[in-house]
Amino acid sequence: MCRNIKTLANFAPPATEDEIQASALQFVRKLSGTTKPSQKNAAVFQQAVDDVADAARRLLLGLQISAPPRDREVEREKARARGARRG
Repeated sequence: MCRNIKTLANFAPPATEDEIQASALQFVRKLSGTTKPSQKNAAVFQQAVDDVADAARRLLLGLQISAPPRDREVEREKARARGARRG
């Protein structure tokens, strides 16, 4: 899976609209194999990003999670430690 797509569920504060859009963009880029679509494909590319963001938003709002919310800074430090071990 694409490493740039971050987990957005169960954080305090909740995921922002910018985070949802960024993850949707990364997902569509991964699926399409391009970071910048041609002019001919720009509309369908953007529609896909919007559709994925809508689905992600519905998912995040609909999840019922009993675990306490995670702390963003603690998760960032864990990710940095994993990155340092990799390389």
